[in-house]
Amino acid sequence: MLSNEYCMFLQLDEAQVKGAQLEGAGLIVPREHRETVFDLTVEEWNATYSLLQETKSYIDEKHHPNGYNIGWNCYELGGQHIYHSHLHVIPRYSDEPLAGKGIRHLFKSTENRR
Repeated sequence: MLSNEYCMFLQLDEAQVKGAQLEGAGLIVPREHRETVFDLTVEEWNATYSLLQETKSYIDEKHHPNGYNIGWNCYELGGQHIYHSHLHVIPRYSDEPLAGKGIRHLFKSTENRR
């Protein structure tokens, strides 16, 4: 597990399976309880950035992705289901059916019109 004084990178076992839907994916979470990213201290924010760089190197070496989606979901309407801040680190691969479709794809979708 990758970690530092303020946060850690966590992965489910299935993230290690070659070709799995979320191969290589994981979360960076603060050690102290913070409900959302907006509640992080400056030290936690800086430590998250530092760990994100380390995490990318680890995932690049182990899984060889072609891109990434990185993000926080905040509050219920933002898609947050676990009320402890967590940064999603999602590697993307050129052989995915939705390769090249980033998070904006969801928001530009006609099914998401208000």
